[in-house]
Amino acid sequence: MNKTNAMRLLEQANISFRTAEYEYDENDLNGMHAAEGIGMPPEQVFKTLVARGDKNGFCVFCIPVCCELDLKKAAKASGDKKIELLHVKDLLPTTGYIRGGCSPIGMKKKFPTYLEETAQLYDEIGVSAGARGCQILLAPDALAEFVEADYYDLT
Repeated sequence: MNKTNAMRLLEQANISFRTAEYEYDENDLNGMHAAEGIGMPPEQVFKTLVARGDKNGFCVFCIPVCCELDLKKAAKASGDKKIELLHVKDLLPTTGYIRGGCSPIGMKKKFPTYLEETAQLYDEIGVSAGARGCQILLAPDALAEFVEADYYDLT
């Protein structure tokens, strides 16, 4: 696997991480498949969702691949009244990433980021490395500090 921008940014910041690759199917970009592919429990592998709030604009949510984002909890966390997930066609122009390879690390712009509080239960979590078929595994606090994320109950 080629080094992704997310990997380069973590290296520049001297943040310890490792990577795990898996076979992906263009027609099945479900995060559960990623967790299975790298042999980690789905509660420990996080998907990156981008949303737009009615007051504060774009924001990023990282939640376990086995869970659904609770939009009311997400809106409360971000200080919005209402929030909706970004349409897939808007993902690349907004973040620089494609569906199935969206990382909370190294988006085009720095958006407020919220991390599901259960991440704190683990020594290591997985997030997309910024390319399909590759995960970055790192300490949740290291991720939270790097992307300036706060922990919230989001699911």
